Amino acid sequence: MTATLDRPPEAPRRSRTALRHRLAERGIDRQLLLLVPAALFVILLFIYPFLYGVGLSFQPAEGGPLAAYREFFTDAYLRDTIGTTLGLSLPAALLNVLASVPIAYRMRGRFRGKRLLTTILVVPITLGTVLTAQGLLNFLGPTGWFNRTLLSSGLVDEPVRLTNNYWGVFFSLVITGFPFAFLLVLSYLSGIDPTLERAASTLGAGSWQRFRRITLPLLAPGLATTFCLTFVLAFSVFPSAILVGDPSGTTRVISIAAYEAAYVQYDYALASAVAVLMGLVELIVIAIVLGWRALLYTGSTAGGKG
Repeated sequence: MTATLDRPPEAPRRSRTALRHRLAERGIDRQLLLLVPAALFVILLFIYPFLYGVGLSFQPAEGGPLAAYREFFTDAYLRDTIGTTLGLSLPAALLNVLASVPIAYRMRGRFRGKRLLTTILVVPITLGTVLTAQGLLNFLGPTGWFNRTLLSSGLVDEPVRLTNNYWGVFFSLVITGFPFAFLLVLSYLSGIDPTLERAASTLGAGSWQRFRRITLPLLAPGLATTFCLTFVLAFSVFPSAILVGDPSGTTRVISIAAYEAAYVQYDYALASAVAVLMGLVELIVIAIVLGWRALLYTGSTAGGKG
């Protein structure tokens, strides 16, 4: 009788075990504790600064909570930075994606020199923005190799202006953004089952038909994601717009407006408002691209990584 009284109750233990099983079925277990450091990192370095900036944009020195946003949209010198930035980032991102598709498509298979060629294509990642800008000035500047060649051959009478304007920034965005687009597209293409194209080939489909009807639909979701990432990278352009652009004129992008508001005018509310609008424009473009992706391809992604 005493042994029976000293034995711990089994019902609460079974209930706790059943509860752990039910939580594990929903993905809730002790392994979630491993996410705590990462969650704290994201909160401290991303979410908190973002929320602080949003709040600061509604706290101008005078004029009410929307004064900073009203100043941005009523001042053409500030408002036009949105169009200038989109005019640089959209074509650069589109060109990077379009140029990476045929190159990555040809490099799916194994051939001699593939590793060397891949290394050459991704080298700009290691150069950095400043070194890329310096290279553009030395090569495409008024006294650079390109203009000296044109002048010495008699093709032009004066140097072609390809730096310190729109084209200097555009070339910089293409050089720095292409390696990311190429690696992403190559990874998506590598995930598409090659037997699908071989099966279509046995049915008489040509190379263009196989690409258009099989590879491209499976690749479309990956292309949309690649475009979004390269667009965000290009939209946040800052050093290139100053080093090889015209920061007070044709290449006065929205990031320069935010910098000048914060560190030249010391108007932190306006700078925060510009940064918030910058993020909203990016989100609008990404939403449009992802919406196009959903309309273009709604089937199974089992044939590829898309």
